[in-house]
Amino acid sequence: MTDTHAPERAINDTRKAELLSTKVEHVDIRSFDARPIIDSMGKMSFTSRDLARATGIYNQMLADPDCTIFLVIAGSTSAGGCMDLYAELVRSNMVDCVVATGATIVDMDFFEGLGHKHYQALEVPDDNTLRSLYIDRIYDTYIDEEQLQDCDFTINKIANELEPRAYSSRAFIREMGRYLSQHGEKENSLVKLAYEHDVPIFCPAFVDSSAGFGLVKHQVDRMKEGKPYLMIDAVADFRELTDIKIKAGESGLLMVGGGVPKNFIQDTVVCAEILGHEDVAVHKYAVQITVADVRDGACSSSTLQEAASWGKVSTAIEQMVFAEAGSVMPLLASDAYHRALWKNRPKRRWAQLFA
Repeated sequence: MTDTHAPERAINDTRKAELLSTKVEHVDIRSFDARPIIDSMGKMSFTSRDLARATGIYNQMLADPDCTIFLVIAGSTSAGGCMDLYAELVRSNMVDCVVATGATIVDMDFFEGLGHKHYQALEVPDDNTLRSLYIDRIYDTYIDEEQLQDCDFTINKIANELEPRAYSSRAFIREMGRYLSQHGEKENSLVKLAYEHDVPIFCPAFVDSSAGFGLVKHQVDRMKEGKPYLMIDAVADFRELTDIKIKAGESGLLMVGGGVPKNFIQDTVVCAEILGHEDVAVHKYAVQITVADVRDGACSSSTLQEAASWGKVSTAIEQMVFAEAGSVMPLLASDAYHRALWKNRPKRRWAQLFA
């Protein structure tokens, strides 16, 4: 029998290959030295000077032997080219804990860890056309939906092989890192390197990502079989992250975007106080890079100065940078990498706290 749909499929396959032809290349902060640029920006005004001051604060965090550094990520900078940047911060002991969105960790980093790629959208046709080709769009970046489903099913596979009980997102993401360490296709994976360097990763809204589909399938399949299933315990996330803050002492926040991850890490100070640890200090250092507006009362969970009124951060050493993070994070991170203050930092290995 003649396959009447074959010509149409061939045309679609050709068109899809055209659209997914240019891979996003992630910036390598080791390949260039941004120190002269940051030094020059410090003598300028507006956002340039803000970025230079923020970079200086991050270097203060790295130089402070008592400071635990939290990398906080929201938004799509990983898909847009900063993925290797974040991985390098973990590899070079420039951050001690990560709090991020599920999309950053699962749909972007874990996705590429499995060997898949993000692509530059050299043209943006009608989004209905993209849908017909199973191409997902993040502004000017493409993802192959069929490859993303591989991510869903891999999460499902990991869940099926674990003991059916409650896990914090940190505990489950550690298993994802273990999987990539054994079966991954990419060396520069944040999830993989965090597992290997005992840097815990928290996703307070973990199932709001590709992980959610795989975990829902896991639970539904187990329920049909009359078997117990795995669950993600969001309260355990909050408790474990607060445990780290209580034991860390001094702390600093390097925040890309805002939203739930930002609010989550800031709330650990208040949670510690609720638990009777009134001696736990507010976050000593804080940098936030965002394009969110302050006039609607949000700014991705308030400006840093506003957060001080809640007893979360200090206003003494903080800097807001109102810029698209993908354009300024490479400069900040390259400057800090080449000043090399990370070489003398003690490794904290906070993941071992939960071993």
